[in-house]
Amino acid sequence: MRHYEYRHVVSFEETNLVGNVYYTHYVSWQGRCRELFLRDHAPDVIDELNRGLNLATVSCSCEYYVELMAFDEVIIRMRLADFVQNRITLAFEYWRRKDSGEELVARGEQQVACMRREGERVSPAPVPPSLRKALAAYSE
Repeated sequence: MRHYEYRHVVSFEETNLVGNVYYTHYVSWQGRCRELFLRDHAPDVIDELNRGLNLATVSCSCEYYVELMAFDEVIIRMRLADFVQNRITLAFEYWRRKDSGEELVARGEQQVACMRREGERVSPAPVPPSLRKALAAYSE
């Protein structure tokens, strides 16, 4: 199964007083991974965002298995889990890179709805063709 990857090194600012990564950062990394995917594979969608397209996050989740600490290298892998009408569901896996290999530390998911803003009105919109095509390469 093919995944889009975002690699991240944890910094002190992402940890709490105990020394592990504060849980909200995992969700932030999902967003960064999603945005970099757009930049790399569907840059025209970024232009569409300035013309009224809205990629609204409808739901977001994360399950934590192992704590991450400062200077851990984390690989966030994203793939398309589902696509129905104007909604896409993205699955995320978080892997800690170690000398001995990789360790799964968390899993997450986001559901995103494509919407179009026209003045104050927001209505469902089709997933842009370039995004649909780019995500198809990263589906099950």
